[in-house]
Amino acid sequence: MSKGKFYITTAIAYTSRKPHIGNSYEIVLTDAIARYKRLQGYDVFFLTGTDEHGQKIEEYARDAGVTPKEYVDKVAGEIKDICDTLNTTYDKFIRTTDDYHEKTVQKIFKKLYDQGDIYKSEYEGLYCTPCESFWTESQLVDGKCPDCGREVKKAKEEAYFFRLSKYQKQLEEYIEANENFIYPESRKKEMLNNFIKPGLQDLCVSRSSFKWGVPVSFDDRHVIYVWIDALSNYITALGYDPDGSGEQYKKYWPADVHIIGKDIVRFHTIYWPTMLMALGEPLPKQVYGHPWLLFGTGKMSKSTGNVIYADDLAKLIGVDATRYYLLSEMPHANDGSITYETIIERFNSDLANTLGNLVNRTIAMTNKYFGGTVMAPTASEELDEELKAAAYEAVNGVEKNISSYHIADAVEAVMNFAKRCNKYIDETAPWALAKDEAQKERLGTVLYNLLEGIRFISVLISPFMPETSVKILEQMNCDINSYDSLESFGALKAGTVVGTATPLFARIDAEKMIAEIEEKQKEAAANAKSIEEIEGVAQISIDDFAKVSLKVAQIVDCVPVKRAKKLLQLTLDDGSGKSRTVASGIAKWYKPEDLIGKKVIVVANLKPAVLCGVESCGMILAADCAEDDVKVVFVDGMPNGATIR
Repeated sequence: MSKGKFYITTAIAYTSRKPHIGNSYEIVLTDAIARYKRLQGYDVFFLTGTDEHGQKIEEYARDAGVTPKEYVDKVAGEIKDICDTLNTTYDKFIRTTDDYHEKTVQKIFKKLYDQGDIYKSEYEGLYCTPCESFWTESQLVDGKCPDCGREVKKAKEEAYFFRLSKYQKQLEEYIEANENFIYPESRKKEMLNNFIKPGLQDLCVSRSSFKWGVPVSFDDRHVIYVWIDALSNYITALGYDPDGSGEQYKKYWPADVHIIGKDIVRFHTIYWPTMLMALGEPLPKQVYGHPWLLFGTGKMSKSTGNVIYADDLAKLIGVDATRYYLLSEMPHANDGSITYETIIERFNSDLANTLGNLVNRTIAMTNKYFGGTVMAPTASEELDEELKAAAYEAVNGVEKNISSYHIADAVEAVMNFAKRCNKYIDETAPWALAKDEAQKERLGTVLYNLLEGIRFISVLISPFMPETSVKILEQMNCDINSYDSLESFGALKAGTVVGTATPLFARIDAEKMIAEIEEKQKEAAANAKSIEEIEGVAQISIDDFAKVSLKVAQIVDCVPVKRAKKLLQLTLDDGSGKSRTVASGIAKWYKPEDLIGKKVIVVANLKPAVLCGVESCGMILAADCAEDDVKVVFVDGMPNGATIR
């Protein structure tokens, strides 16, 4: 019996180029939530898709020598292929070039115009072409676009505007009254304090300087801008129509949650809800702005060869392992970090050792000691109750953490239970019990508890690693995989004959794989036609350099990072009165004792990043002196906190 409807969406991906793995995190995250809600018994509708209009697309297509439609067809195909490769269970893949979407967007625009919420005027301001956004002088950051940091130029054009300011009070009251509408709390405060309360300006919703967009039905000199075109996908996909919506829209809207990146929270919590208010439609119940996944300490770049694509990683370590890494490595609130070293370490420690080894040896022992037959648990001891309690704790942990979008913690709850099962093997020592005929019943009970524990794990990991879940149950020859079956420990039927123990995950030779990857990265970097390669090192202005804060800091402590062979965790005294933690990839060239007491130069205003569980707040300067030789820049004799300029 269904528990009711659950409508979940991703942001639609922009079809400028093939998305790297940081972009693919969102679709896997959303899929895991959708799978979990289905497992619980909800009637789920999961929407994803592509945003395909705009000036950037027009320019990319021109540079590629193809029509805009040909260009977006290719990239949308790549995006959809990645969604399918990652085994995501979307119910609909919308494209903003879909005919039904374009027609409904035109109707929405006309309705808002007819009721006075859209009006024609002229826009004169500072325009950022990559972001396709106008800005006022006061909105710029250091004279640059506040969203992407690029140059802006003066522009003037006739445009239609949406009366955003009309709905400011109504929106503010709604957000204040619905505490979980914007999640997490930090995003809510940012929207209210930085954007809404200072005052909303009317929003430019049409463009006349390019043609690749949905035409305004009553003024073909204009195309409808991204805000109405792209954001409306969440309702057009369900059959919304201003003249009368279909049954699917009535069934699933409002959305239970929009899953989006933290960089587009403003559009989804200010522009989108005010448009819905103007249309007289309900607002989505929640907007969750998730953090970013970075490569090491920075963004991925083709010119450095460090771009990771999800389909390539899936070929390297498998689809489920890719999903597991993405979901387990991303923190709830801070940006996550992806490196090949941590990918391999997670694979070997969590998947091959903890989970794979547990399943393999339990099924192997069942075959060895009982010919594969699952025995009834007739000789229980107090230790067994601890295992059962841990199983229920895992179920509760998954439910609690998925409900609050702490997905990495939900994954960890399952893996912690797998570790508890491995500990149970060590505590009960089945191999020792097997030597004593009088302990036959106890041995059968121990193996039953382990198999039932593994069944719990297989059900709980199904949203995260669906293929692995199926493989485990197949090896157990078990079809009891419902969420309801986790209400009591003991659903596994005695007398079941398990299959053959087959390794789920083969350990990776880290050194060999890293060497192969580094070789491919060098090739990729050599093939990338960057500005630096064509024109030499890119020049920057004195203003650009002035943005970097360089400080003298003393290393007061230094320890290796347990989960990363290349990283050292440095504790720095930068003269501020507070200690600063920096993770640095210099372990190959320096021992901790060689660094303590030394003074270094730290980039003090670098955005924090989490590296292998360590939040790194800065970066120390070092030099590439020769091939495979790095030397840290020491500045002994300078006072802590001194500014380098």
